[in-house]
Amino acid sequence: MKYLAVLLSLFACHFAPSSDVPESAAEASAAPVLSTDTLAPPQYDSKHRLIRITKPEATWKRELNALEYNVLREEGTERAFTGDLWNNHEKGTFICRGCGLPLFSSDAKFESGTGWPSFWKPIKPEYVTEKQDRAYGMVRSEVECARCGGHLGHVFDDGPQPTGLRYCMNSVSMDFVRDR
Repeated sequence: MKYLAVLLSLFACHFAPSSDVPESAAEASAAPVLSTDTLAPPQYDSKHRLIRITKPEATWKRELNALEYNVLREEGTERAFTGDLWNNHEKGTFICRGCGLPLFSSDAKFESGTGWPSFWKPIKPEYVTEKQDRAYGMVRSEVECARCGGHLGHVFDDGPQPTGLRYCMNSVSMDFVRDR
């Protein structure tokens, strides 16, 4: 059983128990049809640092559905192959569902076989932050939105070149904006 857990952690983005939160793509909100023309540029302070967005938990609960809140604010995980973006092959930008920050380009997306959208690099390194995650007996690097602190997924060092990284993200943490 120990070897099975290790094997699963190598191939999957997350090894998490199921929750009572609805996890099918039909139950989660679908990706909106947006245009890159509607993306507002991120705002920076006088020291050229990304301005953070903070909201009371009651506001997050009002703005996000149950699955979005569980993943973005409580570091939950959607089940593999259930999100609305894992099999998206359109050209565009993946943005944070919590705050709209552009996170990943479709040009950096690749098929990892895990059932979650995977990317080899973010649009800008400063748009995501990483922190150590020791949950479930593993040591991983959790990835968060640098602007709102929303949980996006994890990053692993088994991705394609040129970075060798696999940013394995939850579909429910992001929206997709199609290129025009």
